Amino acid sequence: MGLFDSIRSALGMAAEADATRDADPEDLFGMSTAYVTMEADLGYGHAGAAALCFSSVDSTDFGETVDEVETILAAGEDETGTTFRRHRDDHGYHWVVLEDDDPEDLLTSIHFAADTFVEQGYGSRLLAAVFGFRDPDAADGRAYWVYSFRRGAYYPFAPRRGRERDSRVEFKLRSVLDGELAVEEDERFWYALWPDTDGRHPWE
Repeated sequence: MGLFDSIRSALGMAAEADATRDADPEDLFGMSTAYVTMEADLGYGHAGAAALCFSSVDSTDFGETVDEVETILAAGEDETGTTFRRHRDDHGYHWVVLEDDDPEDLLTSIHFAADTFVEQGYGSRLLAAVFGFRDPDAADGRAYWVYSFRRGAYYPFAPRRGRERDSRVEFKLRSVLDGELAVEEDERFWYALWPDTDGRHPWE
């Protein structure tokens, strides 16, 4: 949880070495009830956005898999209203960013995208699913639940400007959601996902 944790160390070589299991998108569905608990018990509303982070590989087959993911999400736009876009961050990682006022639609779209990678044999390229929340009563009340596909667990991340973390908020989120979510017990793996621009979402 050091100040200079980077997305490269968090999601690249370190995460590969720390992997404990194959990616399983079914784990994501724990977030369905967590959305309710975050608002009812903690006052955090969802931020209307979530994102799937993955690493790329230079192959035609992988490119076709990414195209298939985009096709599935585009087909779902008319049905759910969930919009999506692609983003490549400063570290070279790729994000599928989803926006919707309905958290269940966000979760469903994230699951569809992740499941497609797994079905096509690229589950190892999945790094994290990130779900955004906001505390309306705090000036900088951003908080995230990060699901690490390589650890098979969630952890809280509460970034503040200047690349600081609000540990008090993170531990509070863990205390309330532990048991409802499979929370990573080892805090060494609560990697910071700093955005390209200070004060923005990790995928921005």
